[in-house]
Amino acid sequence: MGKHGKCSHDAEACYPPGGMYPYMMESPQIRWAFVRKVYMIVTLQLLLTVAVAATVNLVGAIGAFFRSGTRAALAAIIGVMISPFIVMIPMILLRKRHPINLVLLALFTCCLSFSVGLVCLYANGVIILEAVTITLLVVVGLTAYTFWAAKRGYDFEFMGPFLVAAVLILMVFSFVRILFPMGKTGTMVYGCIAALVFSGLIIYDTDNLIRRFSYDEYVIAAIELYLDIIYLFEAILRVLK
Repeated sequence: MGKHGKCSHDAEACYPPGGMYPYMMESPQIRWAFVRKVYMIVTLQLLLTVAVAATVNLVGAIGAFFRSGTRAALAAIIGVMISPFIVMIPMILLRKRHPINLVLLALFTCCLSFSVGLVCLYANGVIILEAVTITLLVVVGLTAYTFWAAKRGYDFEFMGPFLVAAVLILMVFSFVRILFPMGKTGTMVYGCIAALVFSGLIIYDTDNLIRRFSYDEYVIAAIELYLDIIYLFEAILRVLK
């Protein structure tokens, strides 16, 4: 982790009045408005996810259908799992076209929320609550740390290549686990590694939100933070199950 070169000796002296981080060349009010907008969108996404996932788990008919193991149920599970990726394509292409970008974002959130609900179907209610609590504490702690570090001149851009490599390794590991099930120990190891990777992504994407995203990229910024939080929750859930 490295500091901004010009602020390495006395970061405090580099803060412009009201600045969020050293050498901010823009209006702090505009940047804060952008940050608030992104977090408001992410909060609405998470609330929608809780509502959809709760519906999947609390409505007995839905749970019974997906647990039935029939061909229709398996086809529905596959459809639910791939639907977020299908919606993501036009959402990214139209991310700067308001209001269609928000409509597609809501649809994407619903699709992913349904898949979260399916994951929770196979976990105990107490474990789900524990995973939610741990995820909340980790996200709040990492977010607060990143804002504090950015204020002092730290930059986490260097983490990008390492995190991309880590995500690719997780994808390969996940594929191997499908072909060669590793049991509870393998699932726990995978969950621990994934939790570390997505914790790093929360720091990296929060730093991008503070420093690098432009004002019309609120959809992409919200997607990245939302996915980090959801995948962190699922990783913690795997460890606790």
